[in-house]
Amino acid sequence: MTQYAFRQFDVFSDRPLGGNPLAVVFDADGLDDATMAALARWTQLSETVFLQSPSDPRADYRVRIFSPRGEMPFAGHPTLGACHAWLAAGGRPKATEVVQECGIGLVPVRREGGVLSFRAPPLRSDAQLEAPLRERIASGLGLAVTDLVDARWVDNGAGWCAVLLREPGWLHRLSPDPVALDGLKIGVVANGGPAPDIAFEVRALVFSGGLLEDPATGSLNAGIAVWFAQAGIAPDHYRIAQGRAMGRDARIHVTREGDALWIGGAIAECIEGRISLPDAVPGS
Repeated sequence: MTQYAFRQFDVFSDRPLGGNPLAVVFDADGLDDATMAALARWTQLSETVFLQSPSDPRADYRVRIFSPRGEMPFAGHPTLGACHAWLAAGGRPKATEVVQECGIGLVPVRREGGVLSFRAPPLRSDAQLEAPLRERIASGLGLAVTDLVDARWVDNGAGWCAVLLREPGWLHRLSPDPVALDGLKIGVVANGGPAPDIAFEVRALVFSGGLLEDPATGSLNAGIAVWFAQAGIAPDHYRIAQGRAMGRDARIHVTREGDALWIGGAIAECIEGRISLPDAVPGS
């Protein structure tokens, strides 16, 4: 057994229990894939991340991101939480911006006004959803296809598609069908939110043998921000609410500067300690 420094954070919230929890394991170069995957299944958080030495000389650190279902090339709240953890442990960036290495490549992260923000990666797919899929999603959410203003892929490595509702009030009256929507990751967006400074409210629904709702989702909101910027739907600076359907109160900040979109939020520290992990997972 080997002990590793271990911390948990609440991302996209300035206080514990408001956002999306994340587990971080430090100095994880020696961990094999099977052990990292096993720990992610054990924590049962949406993501557990492992800080490692970078393989790219331009990067400040490398992060491996695991959900209970397997490794992910990119995810938003793990990016911010990993960066916060690396800085809190004494990490010093090579330049003004921190540069994270992950499965999709290099992701810049900046610090400003107590908020960490990552630069939204380009979309791998931004096509409109074809009619059969649009109809499947509308029906599976308990809506008519005419209730959707638009529906697009917003996939930046995390596999999301997103729909914009015609009426904001429908966001909290959805009736998702996990069987009809199995295999999809759907972001549902409504105009407005619980406070005057909120431009949009989002729900992130993951259908994989059931329904899992995510309380605060950086990758989805990054994809939506790229879509809305291209379509001229959103201003250059705005905030998004997420998680209220789960009793959370997350806030995601979006800033557009030229061609760059920055997705950020506050991070609350929750747990600090050490975790003992086996040198090899039995049966792996």
